Amino acid sequence: MPIMQSRRSRHTQLPRQILASCAVGAFFLASGSLLLSSEARAASCADLARLVLPNATFTKVETIDAGEWHSPQTNLSRIMTAPGMNLAGHPVQAANPAFCRVAMTLRPSSDSAIQTEIWLPLQGWNGKLLGVGNFGWAGSLMYDGMVTGLGEGYAVASTDTGHDSSTPEGQGGRFTLGHPEKLVDYAYRADHLMTVMAKQLVRRFYGKDVFHAYWIGCSLGGLEGLIEAKRYPDDYDGIVAGAPPNPIVNFNGEQLWAGWMSYHDPALRVGREKFQLLNRAVMAACASPVGKSQGFLDKPDKCGFEPKQLLCEGKDTKNCLTANEIKAVEQIYRGPVDPQTGKVIFPGPAKGSEDGFSADGKAFPVALDLFRYAAFQNPAWDWTTLKWDTDIASATSKLGPLLHVDDNLTPFFKRGGKLLMYIGWKDGHNPQELAGYYQALMQHAGPEEQKAARLIEIPGMGHCYGGAGCDTFNKLGAIDAWVVRHDAPQTIIASRVEDGKIIRTRPLCAWPQLARYDGHGPMTTAASFTCVVPE
Repeated sequence: MPIMQSRRSRHTQLPRQILASCAVGAFFLASGSLLLSSEARAASCADLARLVLPNATFTKVETIDAGEWHSPQTNLSRIMTAPGMNLAGHPVQAANPAFCRVAMTLRPSSDSAIQTEIWLPLQGWNGKLLGVGNFGWAGSLMYDGMVTGLGEGYAVASTDTGHDSSTPEGQGGRFTLGHPEKLVDYAYRADHLMTVMAKQLVRRFYGKDVFHAYWIGCSLGGLEGLIEAKRYPDDYDGIVAGAPPNPIVNFNGEQLWAGWMSYHDPALRVGREKFQLLNRAVMAACASPVGKSQGFLDKPDKCGFEPKQLLCEGKDTKNCLTANEIKAVEQIYRGPVDPQTGKVIFPGPAKGSEDGFSADGKAFPVALDLFRYAAFQNPAWDWTTLKWDTDIASATSKLGPLLHVDDNLTPFFKRGGKLLMYIGWKDGHNPQELAGYYQALMQHAGPEEQKAARLIEIPGMGHCYGGAGCDTFNKLGAIDAWVVRHDAPQTIIASRVEDGKIIRTRPLCAWPQLARYDGHGPMTTAASFTCVVPE
């Protein structure tokens, strides 16, 4: 693809031949004999294309005028433009300011082709960098998140993690089949090299280093954030990790569990209408007045409703559950179990999320790909033969070293890094599991490091966004205030947005606190709630 020249000019002239080291981020003259000053700056956006970077090729360097950027319209863009996914908590995404767009391909191995873009605001740069995490199996750049960060004054960066999801071979996990280097790129190398490259370009364009760098992502992007904190604790000063599926082998196993269970015993298949019946019963038994009014449980972990309370007294009707349906629901709540140890591999979803359950004897495609492609390298692998002891252990031995993050992030915390994790109670990922991980992190951390992490559990929110709860909040502002002003996020105000308008607000409380209604003010206003430690 030809390089398109910038239409704007700023700063001073940059020498034409420059080499960069991805390992240490230092720029040298082509002769390698003289280190360039960190204050050397590009004269214009187009001048960045003159850099000669090891294992990198520029594909496009251009100036984008204010309001002229339009993201490709895909299913991902529809997700990322939902208010709950807006990184700055805006009900509606604003148009882009003018920026220098740098697109490149990174090739750290002979089988790598990592598409990366770094966007540099032409005016009002705040001295900071934002890395935007991916979603699903990745394979595309997170343009809408980049636009949000750009509008807040950040230089922003995103990568496709080394494969193109718009191609047949790049869809889902297929790209990992026979491509170990691409799996490494996906797991951690692409994000780290993107970050190193972004910091180098920022230095060249503005003549100064990044003052603070933040990572924000949810789902895969949340896991990417944890991996960054573990492997490269110097990359980011603050990380926002939403619903990180960690350990991902166990989590994807849980996603296959209900289908596997109901495949092997068709009597355990449950129709959607029965899950909806169960959800109504759970809501009636456990929802607070606020929850009943707004459509979710405030405290799912405190709900004592049992499915057997709906047991049919006679024949099966639409208003009761059969013994087999109750058995199926109980096993979904529990999650898969290692038959050798009796230990739950990954807990099932929380109460209050039953209307999203499925037990139809079919595999969940995203989870299936992890096993058949990435772990077992066999497109014909039969998921119905999954052995919950040996297959989970085998997949973990192959993928754990790449994709799992243990509960010791002390190096990240010791250098001053801040970690904000969040998750919705209507997510298929049970927030109680993430709370367990948070507690384990705190056990490893010293007294000061324990102040460097927070967890927020959001009532009524689905996977990363959506649901009936207040899902829209300023993630970027929260992490920035924490890093810059040491203002730890004990309470964050979130909104429920419909048709671009805020219809209600509610405080999000740092775990283990939760929002309690005062019983007097409007249920739709955050001021009517206080964060308290549950009894």
